[in-house]
Amino acid sequence: MIEPERRGDERGFFARLFCEREFDEQGIEAGFVQVNNSLSARKGTLRGLHYQLPPASEVKLVRAVSGALYDVIVDIRDGSPTFGKWFAAELTSENRLMMYVPRGFAHAFLTLTDDVEVIYMVNAFYSPENERGIRYNDPAFGIDWPFAPTEISEKDNNWPDFNAAFHGTLQLRDLT
Repeated sequence: MIEPERRGDERGFFARLFCEREFDEQGIEAGFVQVNNSLSARKGTLRGLHYQLPPASEVKLVRAVSGALYDVIVDIRDGSPTFGKWFAAELTSENRLMMYVPRGFAHAFLTLTDDVEVIYMVNAFYSPENERGIRYNDPAFGIDWPFAPTEISEKDNNWPDFNAAFHGTLQLRDLT
C-alpha cells in the first residue's frame, strides 16, 4: 500500500502520487508507460483477476478517484515464498490510498459503491497474446470477498482456476 504524503493549508492539499526517485530509493519498480482509466457504474462490479505473461508482465499502481473498491492482488510467482497468497485493501476517493501491484501478481477489484472511477499506471504495454486471467473465486486462493459480485463480464466470469499449463509458469528470475 502506498499512502501519498499530503501537504495542506486552508486552500486544500498537494500530494505527489508518483516520484521515480522516491520509488527507486525504496526499491520499488516503476517505469510506467501507460495510464489507464476505468469507470464501473454499479456497486458489485468485479474486474479481474488479470495479469500478463513475460515478456509483457507488468507492475501497476492503482487509485480510486471516485467511489470505493476492494482491491485484491495474488502472488502467482512460482518459487515465491508468498506464492498463492493474496492481499486486499479498500481504496476510496476519501482515503486516497494506492495499491502497488508487483510484477507476477494477478489483480482484481470489486466495487463497493456506484460510480467507481479508477486510474492506474502500468509499466508494460497491453499485450493481448500475453493476457491471462484467473477465476475470481478460485478455491486455491480462497479470496475473502466482502460480498458476491453482481456485475461481471463474461470473459472474467469464464477464466479458469489457476493451473500452470494455461497460465504459464511465472518464474521469479523471468520477472526481474
